[in-house]
Amino acid sequence: QVQLVESGGGLVQAGGSLRLSCAASGRTFSSRAMAWFRQAPGKERENVALINWNGGSTYYAESVKGRFTISRDNAKITVYLQMNSLKPEDTAVYYCAMGSGSSWPMVYDYWGQGTQVTVSS
Repeated sequence: QVQLVESGGGLVQAGGSLRLSCAASGRTFSSRAMAWFRQAPGKERENVALINWNGGSTYYAESVKGRFTISRDNAKITVYLQMNSLKPEDTAVYYCAMGSGSSWPMVYDYWGQGTQVTVSS
């Protein structure tokens, strides 16, 4: 079965940067779209960024556009989320997810366990 493991979270000051990584297993990675989601306490899980199977197309939530960058390295079987100019509002548990197809819209078949990002003011 596919496994996704996030890392790179932590505590940073507002305006700082973090890079999240999601290491995947399974041969299906290179043909699947990947996504980053986040969930803050008391809030619904929200989609942050999407990347299609080969990295040629991306999507960002309006709240993170211009600050976050999603990328993938199919050879390393890893997807990344570079987060710059972090704000306290970005504090959440961040999850990576694997889509059911090569692009979106789609159902997400697999989810990581999440990594905590805390941005202090």
